[in-house]
Amino acid sequence: MRAGPQPPESRGISQFLGAQVIKLLQSKYHSKEEAEIICEKVQVKLSKECFHPYNMCITDLRTSHWEEAIQETKGGKDNRRLAEECYFLWKSTRLQHMSLAEDVKAMLTELRKEVRLLLLTNGDRQTQREKIEACACQSYFDAIVVGGEQKEEKPAPSIFYHCCDLLGVQPGDCVMVGDTLETDIQGGLNAGLKATVWINKSGVMPLTSPIPHYTVSSVLELPALLQNIDCKVSLSM
Repeated sequence: MRAGPQPPESRGISQFLGAQVIKLLQSKYHSKEEAEIICEKVQVKLSKECFHPYNMCITDLRTSHWEEAIQETKGGKDNRRLAEECYFLWKSTRLQHMSLAEDVKAMLTELRKEVRLLLLTNGDRQTQREKIEACACQSYFDAIVVGGEQKEEKPAPSIFYHCCDLLGVQPGDCVMVGDTLETDIQGGLNAGLKATVWINKSGVMPLTSPIPHYTVSSVLELPALLQNIDCKVSLSM
């Protein structure tokens, strides 16, 4: 499910009130343009982020993104304290604006009457658990699996098999629903699941990619689609 926690961190700066951080930076440097440049640099760093939990905690890593962006833009001495302020303001503002839409809650409630639901998400344990809690989505799923807590993440088959074990089902009984072709859809294909459903909100089809069994433009199309696949499947979402 990507309607709640959304692992791709690169989308966060503009969507989750980056304006608040810009105001903080502007109060320090008196330049909105430089503040915007710093935020843009952090967004790029997030999009290229490679996190290794045994080498650094996620808080230190993301604070360093802000510290480096400030240094690259302003020069001079490092400003760790300002970087920490920026990160925690960005993070807290972001979490405050995460929620499940009412129509999605209703859909999940109805689906769970017919199928078992599991939330599978890649990412750092702390970050993903914070987003799951912010969305208050735990009660809508039979199980939640965070990639950062496992030996391997999507698209590795092992994490999908682990999800199947938690639900007490076979891979051939499950449907994977996700919005990322490279991890969600490819992972479902790798694990030999019953079907994969790609949520393609943009409507743009990539030239080369894993080919999902089904494509929808909104997660709300899922109930009708599942009836066409098999109304008694286990749903890995």
